[in-house]
Amino acid sequence: MAELDLLELDDPMLQDRADPLRRDIRFLGRVLGAAIKAQDGQAVFDRIEALRRASVWRYREGDEANPELRRQLSGLALPDAVRFAHSFALFLQMANIAEDQATRTRFRARPEGDPERPDTLVAAARRLEKDGVSAKAVRRVLEHALVAPVITAHPTEVRRKSVIDRVGAIAGLLDAYDHADDDAERARIEQRLLLETTVLWETRLLRRTNLGVQDEVENAVAFFERAFLSELPRLYAEWTRAFGPGLPSFLRVGSWVGGDRDGNPNVTAEVLRDTFRRQSGVALVRYLDEINTLGAELSIAAPPAKVSAELAELADRSGDASPHRADEPYRRALSGIYARLCATHQALVGRPAPKPSHLEAEAYADAGALKRDLEAIQTSLVRNHGEIFAEGRLADLIRAVDCFGFHLATVDLRQNSRVNAPVVAELLAVAGACPDYEALSEEDKVALLLKELSGGRLLHSAYATYSERTQGEWEILQAAAEVRACYGAEAIRAHVISNTTSVSDLLEVFILLKEAGLYAPGGRLRAQVLPVPLFETIPDLEAAPEIMRAYLGLDLVREALGPAPIQEVMIGYSDSNKDGSYLTSIWNLDEASSALLKVAAEAGVTLQFFHGRGGSVGRGGGSSFEAILAQPEAANAGRIRITEQGEVAANKYFDPEIAHRNLDGLAAATLLATLAPEEKAARDAPEPWNAAIASLSAASRKAYRALVYETPGFADYFKAATPILEIATLKVGSRPASRSSIEKIEDLRAIPWVFSWSQSRVMLPGWYGFGSAVEQSGADLGLLKTLAREWPFFATTLANMEMVMAKADLSIAARYAEMVPDKRLRETVFGAITAEWGRTRDALLEIKGETELLADNPELAKVLQGRLPYINPLNHLQIELIRRRRAGDTDPLVDDGIHITINGVAAGLRNSG
Repeated sequence: MAELDLLELDDPMLQDRADPLRRDIRFLGRVLGAAIKAQDGQAVFDRIEALRRASVWRYREGDEANPELRRQLSGLALPDAVRFAHSFALFLQMANIAEDQATRTRFRARPEGDPERPDTLVAAARRLEKDGVSAKAVRRVLEHALVAPVITAHPTEVRRKSVIDRVGAIAGLLDAYDHADDDAERARIEQRLLLETTVLWETRLLRRTNLGVQDEVENAVAFFERAFLSELPRLYAEWTRAFGPGLPSFLRVGSWVGGDRDGNPNVTAEVLRDTFRRQSGVALVRYLDEINTLGAELSIAAPPAKVSAELAELADRSGDASPHRADEPYRRALSGIYARLCATHQALVGRPAPKPSHLEAEAYADAGALKRDLEAIQTSLVRNHGEIFAEGRLADLIRAVDCFGFHLATVDLRQNSRVNAPVVAELLAVAGACPDYEALSEEDKVALLLKELSGGRLLHSAYATYSERTQGEWEILQAAAEVRACYGAEAIRAHVISNTTSVSDLLEVFILLKEAGLYAPGGRLRAQVLPVPLFETIPDLEAAPEIMRAYLGLDLVREALGPAPIQEVMIGYSDSNKDGSYLTSIWNLDEASSALLKVAAEAGVTLQFFHGRGGSVGRGGGSSFEAILAQPEAANAGRIRITEQGEVAANKYFDPEIAHRNLDGLAAATLLATLAPEEKAARDAPEPWNAAIASLSAASRKAYRALVYETPGFADYFKAATPILEIATLKVGSRPASRSSIEKIEDLRAIPWVFSWSQSRVMLPGWYGFGSAVEQSGADLGLLKTLAREWPFFATTLANMEMVMAKADLSIAARYAEMVPDKRLRETVFGAITAEWGRTRDALLEIKGETELLADNPELAKVLQGRLPYINPLNHLQIELIRRRRAGDTDPLVDDGIHITINGVAAGLRNSG
């Protein structure tokens, strides 16, 4: 392939040819340039290249908003503008591919289990051993641990799955190219790369229709098909070699997709059933493929080989009478298992398996029965042929069945307390138990609910008529009971309650669970599904300890939790940030966590935290590994669940190798947070430290709310100075962007709130209020410098804030502000933002002892320096196109161009939602 000049050495991303990352970016850029030339011609390529050069030159000159570049962008014909946006968006995708390749290379270069880099479970255990923690203590934690990333459908991934698939193919080819043995092989791979890049160039970046819930289910199961089903068993194989056999499957992957009804009326009972049919199909097909491969491999004949009595019986029961396999008991046993799994596929998925068995067989009653049959085969192999059979394909399949069962992923139910309360009220009214439940005091509500829960009477009647909402909620809980009966107890374990503000909010869910047979008062089964409170806003977090103290004090709750009581509590990062500023959110979450742990300990209950984190820092994003170590109570007793969503889930889990490392890192952080002496000590920061942050938090909240909630017209500014109105029309999810029309900030969902500020390059939710807090609280800068050095909580908070500020660009933000028609409002709000940005930057640099942002993270600074010349022009073009749209231009290409720029900026920033 001829050398192309799409990416020249004037580009700051490419100035060091010896750097593998820069080399790969240059190479992929050259391939993209070849595809553009071949498909759209030299003239289009030349126009794109001229704008790219202008952008890079202007960036190096330090004047990103130079009028000449703006003139060129605003003068583009609409089709050229859209194609330009398309090209820069794809270049940023290529940069992401190269960065991920660099990550893989770093992972591979590390010594396995290096205690100096304890970001794998084995390395963490070795680090603990050096610190004097015994192997028995580590094993005890792992025996009772739960580490569960939970995939959600929150709409922050703007890329189509088709684009993600092509990106994955290019990433695989780049890895092969980097490890090719000779020039001839590299040339062949380069041609395949050109083909895949050409397909990507010609692939539509935007969805033409909105996602439905089933589309979101497909996106979620793709993570399992590409990564989780293969990588979790491989992780456990590594851990088994390090820690010995018998390690329980404490790391599992969950999902909200198909069960999260909060604000999404499209999630219905039938959608829940379809979700599990699809999930089960993915798991069963993987098992069938593995069993088929094992059947080809295990050609052991008996005699002369010996087999166990259990294996012989399994072979005899298989129904496989083929004379070709008469003396091959392992193959016959696997034929029977395969036939039973095919019958299971028909029963659970509702259609025949892709490659049906010719044998008649009975479906498995549950995944445990399949696991026992597979273990019988393994036991015979190990006993008669040695420990070599304790590892490998069969062991990995057994582990997969243990992790994923017939359900693939545990799906949480979720609904808002504002929906649950009127549903219970209607059930009570129709049953004649209470004419106006919602008018009762909290004390009377609790008394009434406890009375209803003490007996066996059901409130719902097949002969009564209910509102559509009540009937829908009743039906989805009936479907949940059916799902558990079909796919196993692990299919659904929790009912998350958004907006939990009282004990009655939790008891109402027990009422609903009881109606579906998922809670039996005093019965042997107790609660099959447990209510999980979600505390989100600052007032909710402050009230949480007293709510949980009262709740855990109820006899009914203690009985429902069983003899080894574990209560999960979910804490939300997004709404607490939108309510009170980043610093206040992080501090209140930390304070609430500590207080909740004390409440649970007093009640004799193990508390398990479920962290509702988003991708951006403003929604609790940043490194999960660092976040857990900064707040060790986050993984109390080795148990933690954490949401993973949108573009961050794709970045972390779509590539199998990167998924492997991220899952390993999550387990390592959980172990260290539970046992590492220095991490445990970090839970008890000295009182002066706590007092200093508490003071900063209060001042930060005051400054933040003064701008966002107390400035007249702020909502109007937000609507005009960000692309929120255009984001609302993106086809990224099945939920609306706001709970009502965007008239009040309170009604806006946290995701579009954060996403809009990211697109307009203010990044306000990730930093606003900190500068004023330092200035107005009278904080001791010397003490804050000590905290930044010695307290992981504060150091991580500052690092996340610094990363966000490095991605901000107030010169670009000023252009978005120009779209606000009210000059006085524009000057008031943007003036406040500009002043606070300066205060926050100065305070941050002073506390960290730096002269510029990211001075202590030169690698990240270098990556951002290379990306910004490609992100910034997309922002400028986005502004020009938004102006056209808001001026009344109804050309569909205008909307396409805006949405492609949103796509590109999100790709460049990587964790923008």
